[in-house]
Amino acid sequence: MNKKYTDRQLKYNVIDGVTFYEQDSYHDFRGHYYTVYDKSIDSSNNYVRDKISISRKDTLRGIHGDFETTKLITCVYGEVYSVIVDNRKDSDTYLKWESHILNDKNHIGVLVPPGFVNGHLCITKECLFHYMMSYTEKYVDVEYQNVVKWNDERIGISWPINNPILAQRDK
Repeated sequence: MNKKYTDRQLKYNVIDGVTFYEQDSYHDFRGHYYTVYDKSIDSSNNYVRDKISISRKDTLRGIHGDFETTKLITCVYGEVYSVIVDNRKDSDTYLKWESHILNDKNHIGVLVPPGFVNGHLCITKECLFHYMMSYTEKYVDVEYQNVVKWNDERIGISWPINNPILAQRDK
């Protein structure tokens, strides 16, 4: 099953610039495997870093991002409530957000462009979240990322829980 990226693109995104797509997958009696990335998904970025976070239920990671990096995100194991916020002040959709369930069954991947911030809440006992990050002029790591408070009243994200487990910088 070697569909082109445009055939796999999903049509339900709310914020212009964010792209959701279905990943190729193969299932048989042994289990399944799927493609996270190939050039037909996004050939315009030079991905230089892959990261994985493993979280327990009710852990909220994020909301982080920058104005340099494209992220390709997916949930490899378990299930997450994924949120993406437009953080571009000159955008018509500034501080607008959208959420989607990403899990190991639906194989949905998301291209999060520069200028957006994203976070995810683990809603199963455990989850494994994978993200690839692009390189432009410089790699933007944790100390230089924008951080948006998970319950910022200006944004009004509707999280499925009220008291998530947070890192200090996300409080």
